[in-house]
This record gives sequence, structure tokens and C-alpha cells, in this order.
Amino acid sequence: MTSRPDLPIVDITGLASARSEDRLAVARALDRACAGSGFLYIQGEPLRNVPFARLWARAKAYFALDHAAKMRSYIGLSENHSGYVPEGEEQFDEGTHDRKEAYDIGCEYPFAHGRRPLLGPNLWPDMPGFREDVLAYYEAVAAIGRQLFGGFALALGLREDHFEGCLKHPPSQLRLIHYPHQPEAEDREGIGAHTDYECFTLLFATAPGLQVQDSKGAWIDVPLLDGTLIVNIGDMMEVLSDGRYRATRHRVRKVAQERYSFPLFHACDYDHVIAPVVPARPGRPPCYAPIASGEHLFRQTARTFAYLKRRGAGVDAASPPRPAAP
Repeated sequence: MTSRPDLPIVDITGLASARSEDRLAVARALDRACAGSGFLYIQGEPLRNVPFARLWARAKAYFALDHAAKMRSYIGLSENHSGYVPEGEEQFDEGTHDRKEAYDIGCEYPFAHGRRPLLGPNLWPDMPGFREDVLAYYEAVAAIGRQLFGGFALALGLREDHFEGCLKHPPSQLRLIHYPHQPEAEDREGIGAHTDYECFTLLFATAPGLQVQDSKGAWIDVPLLDGTLIVNIGDMMEVLSDGRYRATRHRVRKVAQERYSFPLFHACDYDHVIAPVVPARPGRPPCYAPIASGEHLFRQTARTFAYLKRRGAGVDAASPPRPAAP
């Protein structure tokens, strides 16, 4: 097992530049990184005002509450998949569960748009300051995500504003995840190996544990680098890029120390149809069939959450998209 991967670091400061050549330079760097591994670090000016410490402090305070207090905000009580996720609620592999607890939120919509799953007002705990600090982080990192969508559009040879029309009400989710101290931890996964469902993920974590699978099937540690966010490509971007960018399998191995992880999964609007946006190669049709963004996301979510399984929501859950047979 390799202790340190050769993952690229991309400075995204140029995405906010008024000079088109600066934005194109970042787009080219993103393209090189994502066509290579699908995992990278980003750094630069947009990250300076992200309230990392405020989010971490709120997470520590919330997860320190007793179980009964946390369960008053149980995700199964919500209408839009938001709230507290107790240990054992998620199962990536049948008969197993992950050693973690979480709190999930989405964009704070005042109402559900057409009663779509995953959209609507969030379920919040009765904890002063929690909603304000968590939303401040969400909004800051969501803004970085919108800049990256522009960068990916340029990287794929599209107009810079190509994705703007499908980012009005995305079911993009932020997870506050807590891995308790495990002095008996062995070197095996704490979250089962998987790809992310959305376009891309921006991750802030407080301790090691994340691993990515390389092209040979080996698991490689992803170290923490100060002043960066970790980015990984998800299923939907794999489809959009027609396989140029691949969703990379990753997992969280068990580590002895307490760990907090804060991924924000960036998606397109619920009703947007995800299909390859790059020109088809001469004489060959696109490799990926279209998928419905929100339907795919909800079905994949329903595969792992116990409360959705009890409701029968995941009976016809789909598998992650993969290239069609030639």
C-alpha cells in the first residue's frame, strides 16, 4: 500500500479572473488532473474565506450530545432527506454497516419544488448557531462549486456558462460526518468502497483515513494538505464527459483517532437529464446513455439508507452508470 499518492494540486484563483486566459489556464489544469486520476486537491484565493473552523466546532458540539437528543432530528423524520444519521443507518454492503454518524443538509429551499425528493426545507436541531454556521459553510463551498462548473465547462470545450441553467435548485448535499475514537481499529474500511453519485465532491477532513483505488486496484492513502480541499469526480461527471473523467472508487479505512469529514456533493438540478456534452468521436456514438439527475441520485441514496428501505423507496434502485456495450 502506497502511503502518499501523486495527486495533482490545482490553484483555482484564476477562475475568478476577468482575463479569459487565466480562466482557461485553470480549466486546462483541471482537465489534466481529472483525465488522469479523478482525484485532486484545489487551493487558492476562493478558499480563504471558507469558515472551516466554525463548521468543525459546530459538528463537535452536536455529535457530543446524547443519542436521544440527536435522534430528535433523525433523518427519517424529514421530508427531504436531511437530519441526523445514526450509526448503522447506512449500509454499502449487505449485512454490514459503517462506524460513523452524520448530519445531512441540502440547500435551504423554502419549499419543495414540485415535491421532488431531496428538495425542501432542512430539518435542523434545536441548537443555537448550528444552522447559521453550517449554512455559512455550505454557501461558501457551493460558490466554489459553481466556479468549478465553469472551469469544467471550459475544460470540456463548452461555453463557460454551459452549466448555469441546470444549477438553479440542485439537490447538492453537505454531510457532517463523525468517526468516533476507535483504539481497537484495524486497517480496514470505515465506509465501504464506492463512487460518488453526483458531478464532483469537495471535501474537508480533519484526520487521515481516505483512500483511493488506483488503476491496478491498489488502495492509496490520500493525505491531508493544509489550505486545500480534496476534489473527486462522481458518476454524473463521468457521463457528462463521456468517460474522459472517471468516477474513482474510494473508501475510508478505520483509523484509531477521532475524525470529522465534511463532503459537499455537487449535483445538477433534479429534473436535469445528464448526458454526454462533449462531441461524439467520428463514426462512434456517445459511450454513455442519458440518466435523470435527481432520479439517479435518489435511487442510489435509497440503496443504502435503512429508513428509505423501510419505505420501499429503493426497490428499483439503479446501478452506477457505466459505458454501454459497443
